[in-house]
Amino acid sequence: MSTQATPRERLLDAAGELFYRDGVNIGVDALCKAAGVSKKSMYQLFRSKDELIAESLASVGPSYQRALEPDLGEASTPRERILVVFEKQDRLTADGEFFGCPFVSTAFELKNPEHPGSVVARHFKQRLTDFFLGELVAAGVDDPEMLAVQLTMTFDGASARAVVRAQALGGLGIRMAEALLDAAGVRAPQLAGQAR
Repeated sequence: MSTQATPRERLLDAAGELFYRDGVNIGVDALCKAAGVSKKSMYQLFRSKDELIAESLASVGPSYQRALEPDLGEASTPRERILVVFEKQDRLTADGEFFGCPFVSTAFELKNPEHPGSVVARHFKQRLTDFFLGELVAAGVDDPEMLAVQLTMTFDGASARAVVRAQALGGLGIRMAEALLDAAGVRAPQLAGQAR
């Protein structure tokens, strides 16, 4: 955390880290202590802890997405671009600091679908599904909407498994995604050529 960061930025950074690692039920006192900000200041900057949960999730969301999505030129086909997401997820689960998908974790803890944090979580999960959908449409899949949802569920299930078992995925999510893509006819280029 930068020493030049504003109190708001420090709170968002601390909240992003603590909520991800320890859950959103962490106390305001611990949160303020980690950020080096008084409770009074926190409540001047955010109307409530609920607002802080939502804003911190919104602030970490883009970087989490960037960590998963393919970089420009990293993969050329829709299949490769989709599988990059699962390959990056696989690497994240192996680094020892993986506590699941922050969006699923937050929504699961909050339970309330109308909570501002749940709304933010849903938005980012939809962006992942939309990414898959765009690639599947480009691949010419018959029912891209259904497959995009199935891939998102595979991603979320793989994340949950890594957390529950406290171990890296070891390629499991990648293989599940490959099986879904194969079944839909989105094959690797050499396999597509052999299928003719």
